[in-house]
Amino acid sequence: MTRDLLTLLGAFALATAAAAALGATNFGTALTFGQIAFAGALVWVLVKRP
Repeated sequence: MTRDLLTLLGAFALATAAAAALGATNFGTALTFGQIAFAGALVWVLVKRP
């Protein structure tokens, strides 16, 4: 469970940081990309569970 939570938080943080570094218009836009990555990681975590 801890690994799954770290995966979710890491996906959110890395995508937000990457979007900000690559020139997102503002921090809200960067957070939007973080939310998209979080949703994708959540689907991956849920699908890989037995």
